[in-house]
Amino acid sequence: MVSPGQAAPTRPEILGLYRALLRAAREFRDYNVREYTKRRAIDGFRENQNLTDPESISSAYAEGKNQLAIAKRQAVVYSLYAPKVKSIMELENPADLIN
Repeated sequence: MVSPGQAAPTRPEILGLYRALLRAAREFRDYNVREYTKRRAIDGFRENQNLTDPESISSAYAEGKNQLAIAKRQAVVYSLYAPKVKSIMELENPADLIN
C-alpha cells in the first residue's frame, strides 16, 4: 500500500526492477531454475503492465522487490549445490553426452 507521503514508483524504477530480476535469473547455474525464474519475471511484468491505479502499481512494485530479494538469496543457495554437469539444453553438441 502507498503511504500518504510516498509516491508510486517511476517508469525508470520499474524498468530497473525488471532488469534486476532478469540479472538475478542469470545467476542460477541450473538451466531449468534459470529459465523458470526468467519466465516468471517476464510473465509477472506482462500481467501487471496495464495497471493504472498508483496504489496497485506500488503494491506490485513492492511484491517485485520482495521477489528480487528471494531470487538473490536462492541464487546463493543454489550455487552451493549446483550440479556439476550441464543440462542437455546447454550443450552445444549433444554428441558430447556419448563421450
